[in-house]
Amino acid sequence: WSSTFFGPTKIEESLRAIAERFDDKIKKNVEKVIKKYRKEMDEVIAEYKPRLDGKTAMLFVGGLRPRHTIGAYEDLGIQITGAGYEFAHQDDYDRTAPEMAKGTLIYDDVSEFELEKFVEEFKPDLVGSGIKEKYVFQKAGIPFRQMHSWD
Repeated sequence: WSSTFFGPTKIEESLRAIAERFDDKIKKNVEKVIKKYRKEMDEVIAEYKPRLDGKTAMLFVGGLRPRHTIGAYEDLGIQITGAGYEFAHQDDYDRTAPEMAKGTLIYDDVSEFELEKFVEEFKPDLVGSGIKEKYVFQKAGIPFRQMHSWD
């Protein structure tokens, strides 16, 4: 189990997994918290998902792991078609693969040239990566989410 707090689905899964380690009182309180915020999260999804449903994204990150954010994209209807790491270990891939849809491209420590070629081939609607990649994809007219310093 790996906790992540990006996106409503993964937040709820993580809270429930944490609560499982405690008594029934904690479990009940977790369900109360989930219920309390569910309406607010559903409203955000209802606002954005109609415009994002069916869109695709490719991720390439260093410290923040793609597996931590995949659920948030999926909650909004965005399919991850490629993901990879700049600095990864085998356990990163072992833990990421189950989060990915079948056929998702997984890449490791790709060069700027390789990432550009993957994006050209897969034609994602959004690229999420770091500052080094930001201007390349913005200049190419591809929406970009800077995932390192959150500028």
